[in-house]
Amino acid sequence: MTETASGPARGSRTKGSKAKGLRIERIHTTPGVHPYDEVQWELRDVVMTNWRDGSVNFEQRGVEFPDFWSVNAVNIVTSKYFRGAVGTPQRETGLKQLIDRIVKTYRKAGEENGYFASPADAEIFEHELAHALLHQIFSFNSPVWFNVGTPQPQQVSACFILSVDDSMESILDWYKEEGMIFKGGSGAGLNLSRIRSSKELLSSGGNASGPVSFMRGADASAGTIKSGGATRRAAKMVILDVDHPDIEDFIRTKVNEEEKIRALRDAGFDMDLGGDDITSVQYQNANNSVRVNDEFMKAVESGGTFGLRARMTGEVIEEVDAKSLFRKMAEAAWACADPGIQYDDTINAWHTCPESGRINGSNPCSEYMHLDNTSCNLASLNLMKFLKDDGKGNQSFESERFAKVVELVITAMDISICFADFPTQKIGENTRAFRQLGIGYANLGALLMATGHAYDSDGGRALAGAITSLMTGTSYRRSAELAAVVGPYEGYARNAEPHQRVMKQHADANAKAVRTDDLDNPVWAAATEAWQDVVRLGAKNGFRNAQASVIAPTGTIGLAMSCDTTGLEPDLALVKFKKLVGGGSMQIVNGTVPQALRRMNYSEEQIEAIVAHIAEHGNVIDAPALKPEHYEVFDCAMGERSISAMGHVRMMAAIQPWISGALSKTVNLPETATVEDVEEVYFEAWKLGVKALAIYRDNCKVGQPLSAKKKEEEKAEITEQAEETIRAAVEKVVEYRPVRKRLPKGRPGITTSFTVGGAEGYMTANSYPDDGLGEVFLKMSKQGSTLAGMMDAFSIAVSVGLQYGVPLETYVSKFTNMRFEPAGMTDDPDVRMAQSIVDYIFRRLALDFLPFETRSALGIHSADERRRHLETGSYEPAEEEQAELAAPAPEVSAPATGTEIPQAKPEQQAHTSAELVEMQLGISADAPLCFSCGTKMQRAGSCYICEGCGSTSGCS
Repeated sequence: MTETASGPARGSRTKGSKAKGLRIERIHTTPGVHPYDEVQWELRDVVMTNWRDGSVNFEQRGVEFPDFWSVNAVNIVTSKYFRGAVGTPQRETGLKQLIDRIVKTYRKAGEENGYFASPADAEIFEHELAHALLHQIFSFNSPVWFNVGTPQPQQVSACFILSVDDSMESILDWYKEEGMIFKGGSGAGLNLSRIRSSKELLSSGGNASGPVSFMRGADASAGTIKSGGATRRAAKMVILDVDHPDIEDFIRTKVNEEEKIRALRDAGFDMDLGGDDITSVQYQNANNSVRVNDEFMKAVESGGTFGLRARMTGEVIEEVDAKSLFRKMAEAAWACADPGIQYDDTINAWHTCPESGRINGSNPCSEYMHLDNTSCNLASLNLMKFLKDDGKGNQSFESERFAKVVELVITAMDISICFADFPTQKIGENTRAFRQLGIGYANLGALLMATGHAYDSDGGRALAGAITSLMTGTSYRRSAELAAVVGPYEGYARNAEPHQRVMKQHADANAKAVRTDDLDNPVWAAATEAWQDVVRLGAKNGFRNAQASVIAPTGTIGLAMSCDTTGLEPDLALVKFKKLVGGGSMQIVNGTVPQALRRMNYSEEQIEAIVAHIAEHGNVIDAPALKPEHYEVFDCAMGERSISAMGHVRMMAAIQPWISGALSKTVNLPETATVEDVEEVYFEAWKLGVKALAIYRDNCKVGQPLSAKKKEEEKAEITEQAEETIRAAVEKVVEYRPVRKRLPKGRPGITTSFTVGGAEGYMTANSYPDDGLGEVFLKMSKQGSTLAGMMDAFSIAVSVGLQYGVPLETYVSKFTNMRFEPAGMTDDPDVRMAQSIVDYIFRRLALDFLPFETRSALGIHSADERRRHLETGSYEPAEEEQAELAAPAPEVSAPATGTEIPQAKPEQQAHTSAELVEMQLGISADAPLCFSCGTKMQRAGSCYICEGCGSTSGCS
């Protein structure tokens, strides 16, 4: 049973205070009108499938959502956040129920704890909060959606930091506490540096095990909890200080395991992601980070030595070459992406509560950094909701409205601590005493592109910094206002001087920031006013919260808000995959592209031509009328013009001075990057004042899916083989006039029932005795109807064509991907989605009658073949299966000379934007496959998010 610690907010009102609560201002709502009455609602069916085997992994029909919500957002919110067992009366059936469950709980707690001046203010708070959630203006972190307003413990925090001391009791407590947090679906991090090294003695005289040894037990525990039924791995962070005597062993932990993976793979073991044998590998359930200090980094810079210190006495027991140790960190990160790096002195220079302890650890994605045994609840704003655009290139960021929403959200986040439950007593007590919050944002990459700013540009960094400064300044201003109403946090009195010093550091950084253009200047002005209020009100009232802001990955909640980009990440690519209502999908060019082009004064005709070029090529290179100096605006995380590693680091540095915590971000490097490149990233990030980061070099992991480029090479080879088959058939023509080859009286046949988008039908396909398809009969609708008549005529036309020698592959290439209604989900596990009845029919015929090589060249594979591809990287059956599955191409008469021979191009079938990028650009997203739905995931900060179903690899 989970140990919980809950109760009323301590110090909920300052003694003798005459404050009567907050006056809540209307932002979006209308007096006397509920936000729900201002939108159009509709019923949707949510059916989510696993693309690996075609099985349905979630289904709920008739859910109620606003008509402007995207299919993906509806699917994710319904499957992830609705409470109650599906099919029972307790199951939530619409967004109204979900939002009401949360906002009414917040309002009640706010009233009970004295936050509002009157019931009218409480009602405005409820309506404004409901409106903001309804319109996807912001989102709480996932635990709020999971737990608030339910009978289960109301855990609202997603981020936890634990602690461990040098005793077996403490180490075993670490295992237990971490396990309980994982069980609740959250993640935790801690610093192991208090545990004595393997080079020190125990009190009994024996050698200590060292922290790396104890990491094995924690890793096994995390892996067991994951395998016990979770759809996401346990999220954890393990940190070791750079002066710990076991630091080299820590750095090498994952490198050694990668070498083991290679050896086992070469010996024939299944070491792919999700493979049966990968569980034998250790240290795979945590992100590892080295905590470096300025002394070490200066020694690296100067080429000096650095002392490793005993944990018990603090004395130096070994001198090492700092540059050599730094090189080993970079080599390990280059080889396997671990360890990341955290800059201890930078982190603690911005610490608001040093009198209560140092910042030693972080959560798994490194954005939450505060005292040990604490937690942080998060919320993120959708920045694109605050871009005012008249469609003619005139844009502005709505600073005033943004600040008002920040005040609303911060108020709600602080209220949540009043009623929240926590996994341990220590975490509950410390979180209530310091009331750490983590407001942040998503969609920064989309906002920058839409406003015509390159992600790696002075203008882009200025706008990002201005928004961040305004957000955090407004948050602390509201925190000071809350302190006047319900009192400052308990630990404030002891930490008043350092807290106010950090506020001045933020304000000074704001004053020195570079302003660039008409978009960021007004935002900087609003931020300056906010920081002036922070310093003034904080000196008078104190602060309600020890921490206000972080930039989280915003994985699942980013998709729930229909954000194009997560956290502070740039756009993944210029062409996106979009699901359609009623089933089906389409590829679209980002809507931010036309906005950017209008901002840069391109005409509508030029915009149309550029968008068409992007739709065809996936990039802007050589786009008609687009000036080369504007290419950088459309640089993305992947593709031919991907953003450089230092471009990511510079953006982090531009944002960090106005974030209380840190930034969850992985700096991606190309596969060709060197160890020196990793060293440069780690060193420059320290110089620029970043608190923490991790790097990832493409394809550095052994157990990654086959890259799309290699897939394309394989497909090209198969296509060439298919074309040879067709040419061979053509060369067998012995007469110029086609001759009809009728089927015998008795002929083998297959009858298939099918459903496409809810429309039912039957197909009978009869063959020649030598197994070549000879005729097709289709039955849909009632006899005598127009549809039935058209199907009969179509069947006769196709059958006659087949009997006159038209190759089946010609029909398949012509009719697959034809799009018209009915379309959508089918009941065929091999063809889960069809864009029309005709699309389905010829996919099914290809699977039943074409040899593997020919249909594979056309991009048509069975469920078993898709599953095999995920497991082995190849669609092709094993050699022993070839004899059974391979069928010779039917020998048929070819059409007369001059008839077009189709080019057998692989069909592009994507299920997410990450997969679409791979197909269009011929590159690898280099990410794991989702354990829930089988699609390619994409990076969100230090974790991965599945765009298809919303599952994450750790952080929510």
